[in-house]
Amino acid sequence: MTSGLTRLAIISPRMNLYLDDDMVKGSLVSRLRRAGQAVTVPADVGLSGVWDPGHLLHALQHHLVLVSRNHDDFKELHLLIQAANGQHPGMLVIRADNDPRRDMQDAHIARAIQNLEQAGVPIANEFHILNHWR
Repeated sequence: MTSGLTRLAIISPRMNLYLDDDMVKGSLVSRLRRAGQAVTVPADVGLSGVWDPGHLLHALQHHLVLVSRNHDDFKELHLLIQAANGQHPGMLVIRADNDPRRDMQDAHIARAIQNLEQAGVPIANEFHILNHWR
């Protein structure tokens, strides 16, 4: 039997993304939407400035893949969900290299998401570092 989250990942050719506060930038949102992604930002749903668990809760309730630069916080939340035998639609994180020449820009992020999709790897219940998918 397939879970609802797994079924969603199989049916949807594009990911339904929820960008954490630290990812909300007009140029990135526009680029992702032009690439065919469905993108929700905290301001769209009245969640600007809430703590990370609030963003994750919204993503869970609405079957959205969460995208953030908060690697450590969301890695812990991912592990907590796994330890409780729970499920989530997926988490995509960007690690900062603290080097402007190597940090991921909007085009790199959009390309990494596309590369991840095209690879056909599972998204639901996974924690992916987008830097690895440039």
